[in-house]
Amino acid sequence: MGKRNYLIEGVSGTGKTSVAEELQRRGYHVLHGDRELKYRGDPKTGEPVNEPVHESERDKAVWQQEHHLWDIDKVKSVIADHSKAISFFCGGSRNFSKFIDLLDGVFVLEVNDLDTLYRRIDERVARDPTDWGGKPEEKELVARLHRTKEDIPSGGIVIDATQPLASVVDEILRHVRA
Repeated sequence: MGKRNYLIEGVSGTGKTSVAEELQRRGYHVLHGDRELKYRGDPKTGEPVNEPVHESERDKAVWQQEHHLWDIDKVKSVIADHSKAISFFCGGSRNFSKFIDLLDGVFVLEVNDLDTLYRRIDERVARDPTDWGGKPEEKELVARLHRTKEDIPSGGIVIDATQPLASVVDEILRHVRA
């Protein structure tokens, strides 16, 4: 196992990418799961799959969420690399159960109110209209995931992600140093 490895998770709009970028700015090794590790795969087998034609935008949003996986071999490779003191895996993965036991800890970014999540998603989509979350059906799914906490690892350290970004990262690092 690598020296120390942590997952930073949360529903869309909680700030996973912002936290990743701030950790990188501070000199930490970070993997942007949604950029570097993701692929569309079968949630049970992990086999890559092609996205089907969907009957509705709602079906498309749900399918994309359910099939958003991380490459387990890449995750294991980073964990096995002893050259980094700490690695942070940031982003959402529906197959986290396949690697979570290899990690030293999990942080769950949480935002209590849906308006803040929607505002953050809207800001992100305004910068990149192709980014996920801008369609009403995607926002409906975000609301459900926010309410139910499904697809979020249980037992992680919950971090109030409504704090200023520097405070969120400082809190994560306090836990890592403890």
